[in-house]
Amino acid sequence: MAKSIPDSSKNRWSELVEIIEEARRQYYVLDSPTISDDEYDKAFKELETLEQKYPELVTQDSPTQSVGGVASELFEPVEHRVRMMSLEDVFDVEELEEWANRVSKSTTSLPETICELKVDGLALNLLYLDGKLSRVATRGDGRVGEDVTYNTQFIPTVPRVLTATNGAKIPSVIEVRGEVYFDLKDFDSLNNEVMDLGRTPFANPRNAAAGTIRQRVDKREEELALAKNEKKSDSRIEKLKSEFNRSTSSLSRLKLVVHGIGALEGSEFKTQAEAYKTLGNLGLPVAMTTRVTKDLKSVISFIEEFGNKRRDLSHEIDGVVVKVNDINAQKNLGATSRTPRWAVAYKYPPEVVRTKLIDIEVNVGRTGRVTPFAVMEPIKVAGSTVSMATLHNQEEIIRKGVLIGDTVYLRKAGDVIPEIVGPVVELRNGSEKKFEMPSKCPECGTKLAPAKEGDVDLRCSNAQSCPAQLRERLFHVGSRGAMDIEGLGSKSAAALLNDKILKDEGNLFELTAKDLEKSEYFTRAPGKGETGRPLNKNGEELLSQLSAAKTRPLWRILVALSIRHVGPTAAQALAREFKSLENIANSPLEKLSEVNGVGEVIGIAVKEWFSEDWHKEIVGKWARAGVRIKDDEVTGPQPLKDMNFVITGSVPNLSRDGAINAVLERGGKVSGSVSKNTTMLVYGRADGSKYSKAVSLGIPKLDAENFEVLLNKGFTEALKLATTD
Repeated sequence: MAKSIPDSSKNRWSELVEIIEEARRQYYVLDSPTISDDEYDKAFKELETLEQKYPELVTQDSPTQSVGGVASELFEPVEHRVRMMSLEDVFDVEELEEWANRVSKSTTSLPETICELKVDGLALNLLYLDGKLSRVATRGDGRVGEDVTYNTQFIPTVPRVLTATNGAKIPSVIEVRGEVYFDLKDFDSLNNEVMDLGRTPFANPRNAAAGTIRQRVDKREEELALAKNEKKSDSRIEKLKSEFNRSTSSLSRLKLVVHGIGALEGSEFKTQAEAYKTLGNLGLPVAMTTRVTKDLKSVISFIEEFGNKRRDLSHEIDGVVVKVNDINAQKNLGATSRTPRWAVAYKYPPEVVRTKLIDIEVNVGRTGRVTPFAVMEPIKVAGSTVSMATLHNQEEIIRKGVLIGDTVYLRKAGDVIPEIVGPVVELRNGSEKKFEMPSKCPECGTKLAPAKEGDVDLRCSNAQSCPAQLRERLFHVGSRGAMDIEGLGSKSAAALLNDKILKDEGNLFELTAKDLEKSEYFTRAPGKGETGRPLNKNGEELLSQLSAAKTRPLWRILVALSIRHVGPTAAQALAREFKSLENIANSPLEKLSEVNGVGEVIGIAVKEWFSEDWHKEIVGKWARAGVRIKDDEVTGPQPLKDMNFVITGSVPNLSRDGAINAVLERGGKVSGSVSKNTTMLVYGRADGSKYSKAVSLGIPKLDAENFEVLLNKGFTEALKLATTD
């Protein structure tokens, strides 16, 4: 990055990227958001502002250049024929007018638009070939999603075959974009069933939809069939049948509404409204509330109308989507790297209620961060009852001016995470008291202090043996974004530590049935003829999942180690570059920092983590237990060996990961920034900061259209097609 950028701005950029990427992972991959939509939006806006001020900070991996989300490994990956993009968000009429002005400048005047409700569900992409449903996938990162075709057969509103009526013509190829969601009554019914089973209810309908569509129902059906073939006990068969029926029952309550088209062959449309009419005539469920709007005034009227009606609707909405109606105008307006310029999402303000702040307590996270949270009188807001809300840190409590005992304004920001807005000062009676942040860790008694000078967050430095950090780290190892160990949840983690089966995560993969016999959580009372304490489902599942997890790819191991700042994106970049934990641990900071998607802040965190002897002991124990701590080396010709490439913009027929891996497989390296050591820049667009820097340094620049020449014919042939001016 350029020397003219202040260190404080570089550090803030890194912090914002970490916050946003982690929020995306929690929301899209884990279906378990940890910050409010409002906090996410503020962080994203701040990042955009920072990158506008210092364009050199922009990288292709920046959240401002990519669509949120990533496909998990639970399902087969599916590459969309046409990328699924995100939408630009606006939050008031002034920002909506700014969008309209940008469109007007490109089209002489604001063209006819179409307004539709923004349903709060999970985005899906449905591919129909000659009218037959070929596959269904989640959005994922916009290019690659998860194949959920099997599960959609149980959703009544997803047609398996298109049927043409009213003169409609069935296209030979059509990708239909839509949203699956629960009506509020079905969401409440599902949550009641979940709680009856002693499980944690879904936070909101969107999480419920995502969690339901991502069930491995095919595996449950296979287990049931196998149990019947092997003539298992009636109780076992009935249990499997019950689980399968519960899964299909929840899927059957999902609804689909379609709101867009990706790939299209054998048909064409002049307007978005015409496209929706045709989709309806093909038997696809389209929204009945969509309205063509002639000017900005009618757009605002639609937004206000449904802002007042939103609580009367049968399902959750979080805003209104406004699109340019004319398809040719859409094509002319084009798109940024992540959003179409011809559409915008107007987000409604969160619903606000009042409740009593009973107390403020603190929670210790897996990296030692101590976070205060509010304990409130339970209250229903945005369709669900809440009793706790995060308060982030002591400075935030002071800024908001809340006291224990206050009546507070509470909003469910983005209708997802509860957030205290501030106190109702006029209702104070003098009994309220100020919150004092503890000076010692509430779990281990260690003195709390900032990790470095200037930090507002206090941390417990007893990382090795603080019970709270141990518990959270162990739970994190099993999370979907890390090792994806289904049997290692919060209760399992607590039982392993409380019953002294484990003293830390190091011996996790050495666990045996004999170890688990010490805990009632993992065992059952012996049956007739049995001795000892046989394992129950919790114990059997944990051991089975631990065995399977030993072969997880290297990047998941990296995430599971709880290295500060290292989420899936950075972990995948490190794994691609270094292939093993040993190589990562032994690499100098300069090499780590050069990796695309890593940088200096993450590089320092990695070096600091591996400098601790007890951390290295954990890695050693995992390796001895059979955990694969390196990825397989790529064999074959290495025509790009020792060459350093930078890839910016999109590459035809390849995802970003696909393009990077193609270079790595041929021995080359891929960096996130252009320097004098760059061998060649591969560019999808010629107007970015990386392209400009390559020009200034005289580095060869290869159009992404010719990327296949580099891969198939080598560097010398590619150089003939590159420019060096």
